[in-house]
Amino acid sequence: IAPENDDSKHISILCSICQQKIYPYHLLYHKMTHKALTLLGFESLQTQTDNKTLLAKRQKLISKLTKIPKCSETHRQKIDNSFEFLMDSHAPASHCDLASISNPSTFKKINNSLIKALAICQDKNSTWQGDMEDRFIVLDNYGNRSDTCFLGLLDGSHGATAAETVAAELPLLFLDQLAQTDSSYKTTKDEQQILDSFATVINADYREKEKIFSDRLSNDNTKTNTYEWIHKAYALSFWRMDRLLRLGRNEVSKVRWSGCSAVTCLVERVDSEEADGTKEEEEKHCETTTHSPLARTARGAGLLHIANIGNAHAVLCKNGKSHCLSKEHSTSNVSERKRVLRGGGHISTNEPDGLVEGYLRTTRALGHHGDPVLKRSVIPVPHTLSVPIDDTCQFLILASNGLWEVLDYNEVLALTLTTFTHYLRTCECVQQKGTSPPKYHYAMPLTEDNLNDSKTIKDLHNGTESLHSNKDIFLTDSEELRTVSPVDSKASPQFEEETKTYPSNCKSETAEKGRVTSETLYDNAASYVSEQLVQAALAAGSRDNITVLIVLLNGC
Repeated sequence: IAPENDDSKHISILCSICQQKIYPYHLLYHKMTHKALTLLGFESLQTQTDNKTLLAKRQKLISKLTKIPKCSETHRQKIDNSFEFLMDSHAPASHCDLASISNPSTFKKINNSLIKALAICQDKNSTWQGDMEDRFIVLDNYGNRSDTCFLGLLDGSHGATAAETVAAELPLLFLDQLAQTDSSYKTTKDEQQILDSFATVINADYREKEKIFSDRLSNDNTKTNTYEWIHKAYALSFWRMDRLLRLGRNEVSKVRWSGCSAVTCLVERVDSEEADGTKEEEEKHCETTTHSPLARTARGAGLLHIANIGNAHAVLCKNGKSHCLSKEHSTSNVSERKRVLRGGGHISTNEPDGLVEGYLRTTRALGHHGDPVLKRSVIPVPHTLSVPIDDTCQFLILASNGLWEVLDYNEVLALTLTTFTHYLRTCECVQQKGTSPPKYHYAMPLTEDNLNDSKTIKDLHNGTESLHSNKDIFLTDSEELRTVSPVDSKASPQFEEETKTYPSNCKSETAEKGRVTSETLYDNAASYVSEQLVQAALAAGSRDNITVLIVLLNGC
């Protein structure tokens, strides 16, 4: 997949904290330096420190700490560790050969006019993990509908059993819910037989509870100009999936059953009638709400319906800016912590943000039924969102926690844009002149105003215009129904677009000359980018399984 004379080790990205150009294999050391400087009280994260200054800072902090009646030994240890780290004069290597990937990237053929290419790359991260627990879903012509596909990524936890079961059964459960509202979604005979086999688990009592749930959700059964019915289908299918995982099929432990985080995406093309309806709704919304950057440019090209649970995430790149389409359901989320504690759960003091019942970092997940105390706090309620896409949308990235624990959304976007452009330019140079491309750095500027601009994220998460975000829906064992608003997650800063560096339509001259077909070029580019993201996560110090599913949309 990598072109000849590939020089990808010279690709760098901007640190979203200090805006310095950083190689991926320097990120771990670089972020540790930021953390240590912050802990020692340096206001500027680019401060040049000497041993005398560091010693003075440490003594000042220790002096203040000893005056506190209940001095925290843990906090003092953090200060000492930061001091020792900064005192060490070792510097990161000037270059590094990126680690090889255990599962090379593969591209999937998708018959969808909204998608140019799709590729998946995985690595179990053998330094830290013994098994690959992540799974993915790629289904074309979903529900026997053209230009409709279902994508998913399952981040397994404490075993792969739950992730494997969800990958096989969740698409069927979701399709069954869609077909009940929209007759254009159809199940095959084999699929219907599998769904019928669930009848013993999803019994009459459970269906009665679902009926109450459905009546409370909405009194309007129409789906014109709203996607609430799809959000409802997601909520019901996730709830049913979790009910099926309660059977404990293929689980080994008696108390520590496996579970998984999940992020799924239904990609569908919108016909002209529905597009007109969406446009009318946008205009009506504009009168009373602020504009949303994702919604205001849409003209019915297509729709993404996202649902996520746990710490697997989806990011959309539109006009060179990153838009996170998912929510973080973990102990790092203040709202989730409050929900767990309010419900009688316990969060341990483990670093950095504690563990639910001393065992699990995620606060929402599918599975984990072996421990009833843990399951009381870890709920199967997804966050859902619908966004329009058009020719200004470039990439859609679904990834497991192994990527997001070391790279933030903007760093992933920067690396994706840089690597994609680098690949096209490399192919062009090799095929035209047979020469190596020049070293290339990510040149899209970050300013303080951009990093503090929360309007875009605020509009996105408020569900303005045609972004229809549901409320989180709870089904309790006592048949009590209640709703709460989606939890707040930490907003990711937005990149400012620089058309000089990244035009909205990137085309390779090699494809125009017929040497390489456009289809092959984009397939290989998607595979190359996904591999580079996985390698960057490994180099940046990830300790989890890493899975990246990247979709090249029509805007790239």
